[in-house]
Amino acid sequence: MKLAIDILEERISDVMASVAGREGCAAIVRPTTDAKFGDYQVNGIMSLAKELKTNPRKLAEQVVEKLDLSDICDKPEIAGPGFINLRLKTEYLTARLLEVNADAVRLGIEEISKPETVVVDFSGPNIAKQMHVGHLRSTIIGDCICRTLEFLGHKVIRQNHIGDWGTQFGMLIANIERRSHQALQGKTIGVIPVHLAEFEDFYREAKQLFDTDENFAERSRAAVVGLHSGDQAWIGRWRALVTQSEKHYQYLYQCLGVKLIHDDIRGESFYKDKLADIVKALQKDGLAEESDGAICVFSEGFKNKEGERLPLIVQKSDGAYLYATTDLAAIRYRVGELKADRIIYVTDARQSLHFEMVFAVARKAGWAKDNIDLVHVTFGSVLGENGKPLKTRSGENVKLKELLDEAVQRANAVVKEKNPELSEEEKEIIAKAVGIGAVKYADYSNNRTSDYVFNFDRMLAMDGNTAPYMQYAYARIKSIERKSESKDVNIETELAGVKELNLSEPAEVDLAKCLIRYGEAIEAAASDYRPNYLTSYLYELAQKFSVFYTNCPVLKAESDKRPTRLLLCDLTRRTIKHGLSKLLGIEVVEQM
Repeated sequence: MKLAIDILEERISDVMASVAGREGCAAIVRPTTDAKFGDYQVNGIMSLAKELKTNPRKLAEQVVEKLDLSDICDKPEIAGPGFINLRLKTEYLTARLLEVNADAVRLGIEEISKPETVVVDFSGPNIAKQMHVGHLRSTIIGDCICRTLEFLGHKVIRQNHIGDWGTQFGMLIANIERRSHQALQGKTIGVIPVHLAEFEDFYREAKQLFDTDENFAERSRAAVVGLHSGDQAWIGRWRALVTQSEKHYQYLYQCLGVKLIHDDIRGESFYKDKLADIVKALQKDGLAEESDGAICVFSEGFKNKEGERLPLIVQKSDGAYLYATTDLAAIRYRVGELKADRIIYVTDARQSLHFEMVFAVARKAGWAKDNIDLVHVTFGSVLGENGKPLKTRSGENVKLKELLDEAVQRANAVVKEKNPELSEEEKEIIAKAVGIGAVKYADYSNNRTSDYVFNFDRMLAMDGNTAPYMQYAYARIKSIERKSESKDVNIETELAGVKELNLSEPAEVDLAKCLIRYGEAIEAAASDYRPNYLTSYLYELAQKFSVFYTNCPVLKAESDKRPTRLLLCDLTRRTIKHGLSKLLGIEVVEQM
């Protein structure tokens, strides 16, 4: 069934077009900010009246006179200079709730009528380096975008654009060679780092040798040549390094519940043989030119502070290619081979200019025509309590594994304090779900374009818009099921026979209205790539359930009321679980 807001938008827009005698009228239906004005407000009358040069209130009266919403709403009310307020009928609410209840998989939410092939580029860790807190937002926001678009019916192709190619790999694989020789002489243990923390030391060791040992530097340069020429010895060392690194970031994806696997990897190395063709094609079409020895593309509208043309460099004067070249090759591949209708890049806001220029060149070259949507989803920084980017005391980026480990440890302490009677295994399971969930939810609940301050105490709080609060709301409803056994109430039997509902209490009606708006929250989050729309909805739902539960006895309710209240509990539970687990990738727990 269509969402209420979509039905209202369609019907009212049609009536507005009929009254105005023209096509293309938009009702602009939005949820009201204050329930005393109703459930939805029509805001499009004002702009249409301005175009028609007529009185907006009079136009609203004409629209209402011809409008038939009797199957959904009470009589529309005109407010102010020309707003139309709408209040859903209880009969519509009950019918909609029963439909949601009957749809165990999709909760009554339809798939979109015109699905797209959407490529989402996110996470992108670097080989031989630990993932740090700077990777958190791209990784989980990208995952949420994929999950939401998939649920709506799109074909989603994940692309993990890892940093696995470039001149720095010369010194890294040269260091593997050096360590191999030492191992044969019994002078060293561990050719390739095994533990995550060792990668940083390995990288620093290689860099120091490159800067201080000319023989090693020469061997590193030879390694780069060997990589580019396909020398199997150097390729083998490079591949071993990539494989070992992948094990570590795949471990973190599993911890975070992120759906990125080996087959999603399309790193910089994947495009290495396509870069020369990119430059040649740009030159052949007259889009690229030489500037100070480098090959550049100058697009209209891009200038530096001095007002000079700003170049997108696709090949340096020494023949090396750049990120821009690889990104152009990726667009060409994703459109041509993956048949993408839309390509989404999830990176921090500092890369905005880079992608604006890359998109402009891709358009000019014809690799992404106007019917292909190129989207850069930006996000702000994770800050420490000092208001600056989150760092360790030594000034280094906080490692993502260490941050997640601490979150689980802190959650474990809370679980032991709240529920000491649980087994150690149960405590560990709950602590992991709560700790990891707290970090993810805190990120999601902030506007993605804003910076936010990382604070464990706020994240793990049992009140407010936090993962523990949401997980507790779910566990609270599950406890009703457990209590029902001692009250001789068979919930499954009572819900199976529900064909009519009895919504009479204000708290019941408020909760019902919130439940049927879940699809609106999903659509809003998907259209603007903002997970905070989902967290805001789930928090509101949990709050309304709390009011309902306080004011409306469930298991002790009269026989004519209990099935309705049991259904409201069950739908709230299922909605919270779907939102957390299915769309946000946050585990729920049976008890806390």
